[in-house]
Amino acid sequence: MSTKPSDPSASLAATARALLDATADAAGEGIAETRERLTTALGADTTTIAGVRDFYGRVKCRVVDGAKAIDGAVHVHPYASVAISAGVGTLVGLMLSRGLFCCSKKG
Repeated sequence: MSTKPSDPSASLAATARALLDATADAAGEGIAETRERLTTALGADTTTIAGVRDFYGRVKCRVVDGAKAIDGAVHVHPYASVAISAGVGTLVGLMLSRGLFCCSKKG
């Protein structure tokens, strides 16, 4: 038997399970919802090829559905889409030009 290098997904799953154990006593609606979603995600069978293909298929389906919804919204409201894009671009440009994304102050 040959030894395989450590599997990053197994390491991530182990870290996520440790996080679930560490936050078992934490209170709050947001934490409870996040713990539930993480537990569901960890329960998915991603240890076999069939499990990975099933997971990939579900994720791909959600991404394609989201892209179709955005495409439909852009086609229904093209001018609003352009205006929103221009506004976001302007705000990001202003923030970058004023150094609001920098971690250290120049001085």
